[in-house]
Amino acid sequence: MAKVGIFFGTDTGNSRKVAKTIHKQLGDELADKPVNISKATVDDLLAYEVLIIGTPTYGDGELPGLTAGTSAESWEEFMPQLEGADFSGKTIALYGMGDQEGYPDNFVDALGMLYDAFADCGAGFVGATSTEGYTYNSSKAAMGDEFVGLVLDDDNQKELSEDRLQDWLKQIESSWA
Repeated sequence: MAKVGIFFGTDTGNSRKVAKTIHKQLGDELADKPVNISKATVDDLLAYEVLIIGTPTYGDGELPGLTAGTSAESWEEFMPQLEGADFSGKTIALYGMGDQEGYPDNFVDALGMLYDAFADCGAGFVGATSTEGYTYNSSKAAMGDEFVGLVLDDDNQKELSEDRLQDWLKQIESSWA
């Protein structure tokens, strides 16, 4: 199998930390080192058959980026590059960071926005996870009783994050086999 590309957006470093943990778990033979989306192009993503993509949600359900108050460019500035890109045949696993107590009305919305954008470009997805165990009012990342990817809430459920990540990695790895 070709190497997995890991891309993330971040400001505080939490999504980067998860990306580094994912890389460490998968190993150098399976995955390339994680890349901040602010340093990537669409061609960088298209070079991989399998992608792991992560994002936090900012403010009232925003992608990280300058208008959301991040200190550097991120997903908000990258998204226009996706227009016209063809991700057909690519497999994407998504993860998102959120705060279900502080932002229950737009919990991990940025994760849903990434899903929609890449789906519009023809990508296929693996790694949906159950919404069970989370308390929130609304989320663009929820489809029925599943999130479109892994959801981590290190603000309120940090003690669950490691197990959730390990279970998710097993799930997505088995889908590549």
